[in-house]
Amino acid sequence: MDRTHHAPGLSLRDLARRCGAELSGDGGVMIDRVATLDGAGPGAIAFLSNPKYRAQLASTQASAVIVSARDAAATALPKLVAENPYATYARVAAIFNPGESVHAGIHPTAVVAAGAQVAASAELGAYVVIGEGVTIGERARIHAGCVIGDGCEIADDVELHPRVVVYPRSSIGARTVLHSGAVIGADGFGMADDQGRWVKVPQVGRVVIGADVEIGANTTIDRGAIDDTIIEDDVKLDNQIQIGHNCRIGAHTAIAGCVGIAGSTRIGRNCQIGGAAMITGHVHIADGTIVSAATLVCDSIETPGVYTGAFPALPHREWRHVASGMRRLRTLAERVRALERKFDGE
Repeated sequence: MDRTHHAPGLSLRDLARRCGAELSGDGGVMIDRVATLDGAGPGAIAFLSNPKYRAQLASTQASAVIVSARDAAATALPKLVAENPYATYARVAAIFNPGESVHAGIHPTAVVAAGAQVAASAELGAYVVIGEGVTIGERARIHAGCVIGDGCEIADDVELHPRVVVYPRSSIGARTVLHSGAVIGADGFGMADDQGRWVKVPQVGRVVIGADVEIGANTTIDRGAIDDTIIEDDVKLDNQIQIGHNCRIGAHTAIAGCVGIAGSTRIGRNCQIGGAAMITGHVHIADGTIVSAATLVCDSIETPGVYTGAFPALPHREWRHVASGMRRLRTLAERVRALERKFDGE
């Protein structure tokens, strides 16, 4: 069933122009929503980006589709032809599902320090708390229950969803979005061992987040111990990610949910980190690297490529057999080395 939002219609020709796609077929067909190939009905536009769904092109009830050039001949429907159908779908979906407008003003329950500077076009929701010396940019939206500590900088068009906490002196760049429960700038995990007791190391750095970043729900980014923790422009972070102190995440990198990144790690630009990957501290990952889901990264990656460390699931009996063999690998390697020495000496 097509459950997508119905918006005022646009012709396929208009969509092609606005999205920079090639029009093929009847440009006058009216489109008012996006949908999946399987769930679309009249008035909807669907897309094909994954070859496994190509068979659904023949049965879709969509009024139009978005396809690549190699799939264009597989359907007689009116279509948008694009090099990247998924990205074109994203642009079309944004047209039919625009974000809410900013309702400028400060809710009566908000607490704003006397020394804070809040742009007149910004929106502060119920029970928002804004500390001393904070600057809030034009058209920023700070939703209910957010807390922004002293000295923070919130740039133009930033959106903080309910219950985001931004610790003092953090900086958030233009058009960045933080989802509910995100915590920016909490202390990094810095402890010094002193004869069996832990001495806390003051965390005096900041968190600096660039422009066009998106940070998922309940993701946490620790402030630097000395230098800043830096998230560069256009980084996309999923839900429930932990980023330790003094990390640097390069521009245009995307990180999926439940990833843990220990302190002082440097992740390059245009990287992709799969869900539940674990990255130990003080390592460097080269630009353009892809780390598969659940992979453990213990050493620096200097050469871009795809790196995978997860062992695929097996039936339990088979897994126990494989695990048993792996436990014997060291003994087997020692026996092989002994044999090599024996034959080398003959």
